[in-house]
Amino acid sequence: MITSRTHPKFLGHKGSLGTDGQPRVDGRPWDSQAVAAEVAEIGGRGAKLVRYDAADRFDVLPLLVATDGAIAAFGHDHRRLRPNIVIGGVEGMAEREWPGACLRVGKVLIGIQDLRLRCIMTSFDPDTLAQEKKITLGIYQRFEGKLALNCFVIEGGEIAVGDEVHLVRGRACTESAALDE
Repeated sequence: MITSRTHPKFLGHKGSLGTDGQPRVDGRPWDSQAVAAEVAEIGGRGAKLVRYDAADRFDVLPLLVATDGAIAAFGHDHRRLRPNIVIGGVEGMAEREWPGACLRVGKVLIGIQDLRLRCIMTSFDPDTLAQEKKITLGIYQRFEGKLALNCFVIEGGEIAVGDEVHLVRGRACTESAALDE
């Protein structure tokens, strides 16, 4: 398996889902010849994208949540953290107290497992792909190596930019989670 950890030029591409639910790379179908040529150019001869939907395709958990307060404390482009969701209006490093709680966004309930231990990928500029190892080192010196939240979906649904987010602690979170099991 080839990833951006061994081939950081992959970070120069953006994956998304189309309205049809199919993966896209930089807005193009993931299985197009143009995308295949770029993958082979970065990964080497024979490298190709393969759709793999199993849960173990994630390094840690399938959802990474960051807050604007933590991003401000980080002091660099938030894309270096690669969050799936950024929550605004959060004071400072409040997210560090959230593990074990849940986030309620409309009908969606997100469980917060723990703080994400950061790897060398944070050292790559998302635009130039230039590496600055001092950024990852700074995360270890200032944040004990952990920044943003490892999360998982308890109750799925759609969320949108601007949706209200509520932190749910204690019994309300565990009761909601238990209902799904």
